[in-house]
Amino acid sequence: MQTRFSFLITSILLVANSFSAESPKFSSGIVDIGMVAKDLEKTAKFYSEVIGLKEVKGFEASAEKATAFGLTDNQPAKVRVFVLGETPTSTRLKIMAFPKRPGREPNQKFIHSTLGISYLTLRVVDMTAALARLKKAKVKLLGQTPASLGGNNRITVFHDPDGNFVELIGPVNE
Repeated sequence: MQTRFSFLITSILLVANSFSAESPKFSSGIVDIGMVAKDLEKTAKFYSEVIGLKEVKGFEASAEKATAFGLTDNQPAKVRVFVLGETPTSTRLKIMAFPKRPGREPNQKFIHSTLGISYLTLRVVDMTAALARLKKAKVKLLGQTPASLGGNNRITVFHDPDGNFVELIGPVNE
């Protein structure tokens, strides 16, 4: 009897402690994604015209501010911002370039070739239209894509102008 009682008390304390643990507090459920590009204009055009993201107001950080934040070695940052939708809760892709310090290209042969963020997955409402934009821009598709994910959904994989992997997932509209 005492063993059962001890087990019950221990279980109650464990459950109570799990509820009292402080969970992280975030002001938004959205993650903005920052990307450094070799050619800001070329990459911005790709994500707006080929992928279909909408450009919104960007921003700049002076060399002093960017350095004070620990982001650059005395390089200013001009950031162009693109969104996936029209709502304030839309994911934002922030693209910037540093012509004076271009950085090194990662090995993007496969998604496992380099550590860190390896690819973007964007869900589209019309894969047929997305494929037409990719074809018009002469974007080379990777693997055997578009490929079926079951039903009418397809996945299409390709690289952006800097070699980053991009996946589009969505239905084929005929």
